[in-house]
Formats: sequence, C-alpha cells, structure tokens
Amino acid sequence: MKHPKWTIYCMVAVTVAAGSCQTKRTTSNQAADSTHNSRNALDWSGTYQGTLPCADCPGIRYTITLNADNSYLLKTQYLEKGDSVFTESGSFSWDETGSQITLDERDEKFQVGENQLFHLDMEGNRITGNLAEHYILAKATNTIIGKYWKLIEVNGTAVASGATQKEAYILLNDENGRLEANGGCNGIGGSYELAEPNRIKFSQLIGTMMACANMDVENNLKRALETTDSYHVQNDTLQLFRARMAPLAKFVAVEK
Repeated sequence: MKHPKWTIYCMVAVTVAAGSCQTKRTTSNQAADSTHNSRNALDWSGTYQGTLPCADCPGIRYTITLNADNSYLLKTQYLEKGDSVFTESGSFSWDETGSQITLDERDEKFQVGENQLFHLDMEGNRITGNLAEHYILAKATNTIIGKYWKLIEVNGTAVASGATQKEAYILLNDENGRLEANGGCNGIGGSYELAEPNRIKFSQLIGTMMACANMDVENNLKRALETTDSYHVQNDTLQLFRARMAPLAKFVAVEK
C-alpha cells in the first residue's frame, strides 16, 4: 500500500503540473491573440475615403492617409459649402487592443478593419442603425478602371430599372484610356484622363444618333460626363462631381 502522504504528494504534483501546463497554454493563447490584431495583421497604411453625415450639408468628404510611422494627413470638405478643402496633419495612437486608432490632435477615433475605417462615436463605439454604413471610409485604390458601372442616379434623380431602352453604364478601358458607355439608347465613346487626387476628365465624346422614347436620362448623363472633373469611390459605388458640389451621377459596380 502506498503511503498516504506520497499519494497526496503525487496528486498535488500532478495537479500543479497540469495547472502549469494549462497556464502555459493560456499564456501562449493570449500572446497569439495579442499579435493577431488590426495593427499587426492588416495592411492598414494607405489612403481612405468616404462621405460622412453632416448636420447642415449633404455630407463631409473625408480623405485620410495613415502612414506607417503613425502620422496622418486629413482632408475634409463640406459639400455644397464652397470649394474649400481643410487640411490637417498630426499623429495617431493605437489602443491597447491594436484595433482602434485615435487622431491625437482631434481626439477622433476609428476602428481599423480590412481595407476600411469605421468612424466611432466619442466613447469609441461603432455607429449602429440606419446610418451605420455612412460612417465607413474605404481604402482608396484605382478601382474604377476596367469595371462595368451601372448608372443608378443622375442629377439627383434615381434611374429605375427598365426606365431606358438599354441599360445605362460607363466602362473605363485600361489599355487605351478610352471610355465605353451607353446612355440608355445610344452608345457613347470618348477618352478619359485620371490625375491625383481623384481627378477625372472626359473628352472627345461622340455617340450614335438613335431616337428613343425616354431621352432624359441619356441627355443628363452626357452633360454629366462633359462637366465632370472629379470622382469618389466608396465600396461598390462611384460618384462623379463638378467643382466638388453635389454628385452629377452615381453608379454601382456590376459583374459582367
């Protein structure tokens, strides 16, 4: 028969060893979790854009560049409040979870996601409800080229499905800088030029001369293309602007 003290010692030793192993596993998991966060796991540096809600204007256009040295450049513009663009620069800090940043000079908070920033409230919480999607800034990439952009709004008026004889769209070809489009009745061709930041110019616009029942959409799209000087992309939506005022036309990306 084993000595009672030896049995207790063995049980304690096994318990301590098991606890030690469990402690090591927990510590290891915590270490893994602390390294797998937005700061360490995502390619977060770059430029993000979006239009945030505004109390007395159609929106505030945000363009913020986050640099790897934790500095930032922020440009804001109040739509339909003139052409003024306000530029600020400074540094930002990460929170202890590595998932949120604060612009130090503005005490403004964002949650860092994959290719997007979520604008947070003063307490650092995500905005919820019907306006939640309007508090997201998307990482800017040259995503407008080579995509089929279906027209969904022109001059502030929605373009309903079936409102035109053909689907109105634009397509910017990558190889030759050519515009391919349809206004809902006639094909439209021309050239385009891109420049930073988010500048675009259409030129040499030509089209066929067919007559259709509803030409308003096509005529308005032509005028929008002729006067556009800038664009903005957020998620799968493209907007064309002139003089940084309200959007002339709005498109959604469609797989073709």
